[in-house]
Amino acid sequence: MEYPSKLLTEIVSEIAKLPGIGKRTALRLALYLLKQPVEQSENLSQAIINFRKDIKFCEVCNNISDKPVCDICSDPSRQHQLICVVEDVRDVMAIESTGEYRGVYHVLGGLISPLDGIGPSDLSIDKLIERIENRKIDEIVLALSATVDGDTTNFYLYRKISGLPVHPEISTIARGIGVGEELEYADEITLARSILNRIPFEKSIKQDK
Repeated sequence: MEYPSKLLTEIVSEIAKLPGIGKRTALRLALYLLKQPVEQSENLSQAIINFRKDIKFCEVCNNISDKPVCDICSDPSRQHQLICVVEDVRDVMAIESTGEYRGVYHVLGGLISPLDGIGPSDLSIDKLIERIENRKIDEIVLALSATVDGDTTNFYLYRKISGLPVHPEISTIARGIGVGEELEYADEITLARSILNRIPFEKSIKQDK
């Protein structure tokens, strides 16, 4: 499709780079912005710039934050001996929305995926091991998506943590989450039950066999 303006072509091209947005949707959004007051576009632009420049990753759990240490990690009412390991910030938000979990988190920043060239060194696994070695941790909950990459990462973490001189109990969320399902898309009730009814990881391996 040819556009009547180079400026329109440029903004459509940039918007279309966002995940899940094609050229038609990008064009619709661009024309919507054109109809709005200039201030709205300026506010949007500034919000994007501020977010990209000023957002931080928590020094403890790797969650995104406005401060060096996120609100969850700095909350004394949380159970700091209980760490829930998740893929990314969307999973933290999903679990927090259930209101059933009062521990803290560790955000890996992805999953081990050999086909995509993502290995353990590309994730914040070393930081997790450091937390376990330097703090008194009673339990690690592996709350990764029930996919091939999620299971691969779960097993790697299980072997890595089990090999430590002193290691915490390792559990995984119950299979209320369907096989192949991304954690962030699970409904709150199912996710809450999966967290509350978590099982020892070793037991989940035997069940899979």
